Amino acid sequence: MSINLTGTVALVTGASSGIGQEAARRLAAAGATVAVLARRKDRLEALVDDIQRLGGSAIAMPADITDQSQAEAAVLAVVERYGHLDILINNAGLMLLGPVADANVDEWERMLAINVRGLLYTTHAALPHLLRAAKESGRGVADIVNISSQAGRQASANFAAYNLTKFGVNGFTEALRQEVTRQGVRVGVLEPGAVDTELGSHNSSHIQAAMLDPFNATHERLESDDIADAILFMVTRPRRASIAEMWVMPTDQA
Repeated sequence: MSINLTGTVALVTGASSGIGQEAARRLAAAGATVAVLARRKDRLEALVDDIQRLGGSAIAMPADITDQSQAEAAVLAVVERYGHLDILINNAGLMLLGPVADANVDEWERMLAINVRGLLYTTHAALPHLLRAAKESGRGVADIVNISSQAGRQASANFAAYNLTKFGVNGFTEALRQEVTRQGVRVGVLEPGAVDTELGSHNSSHIQAAMLDPFNATHERLESDDIADAILFMVTRPRRASIAEMWVMPTDQA
């Protein structure tokens, strides 16, 4: 199966580290021009330099997708520069854990802003261009991959608000898939288990010590590259095949 994405343009959110960063590298290596989007401009520029040094094509798009106007402007800038958009990887996310009782509601708001509203804003802005690409491009198809989580399949104590956001991502993805799949836009959700990224590092030291450190000490987690492989698989299927859902777990994680 060919993984040639030459001539396509991809937009990856949350591309300044972890899964987003590796997904951008993989897409560029397969021939796509990749717009990398996140708030940390210095990291994006370093990633673009790395991709270009290896012969790939990429551009940095510093933006905060929790601001609808910034999300829309970023998508528009990509389309104006390259003329089309073929692939959207909604990867940006935040995981803040803890019990519902005495929770810091500001943390809930931050997760809702990034995990839900940011994904909605970016998808809404990109969708008309993806529909056009599916109709006009040689591939005859365009792709949206939403990065969810095992937490979007199974609820757990101390994950309640994070579960809420990821169950929501799963539901939105399936509903959108049903709306646009016959128009050539494939929409799929990818649900990783534990991945060795900075995702957990935003939690308090108490949560780290009580929940995350013991797990990390006794389990071999996935690498970002494992999930980047899965993303590339999803967007390089022949037009007739759409991966609606993929669940990728560490072997050590029940």
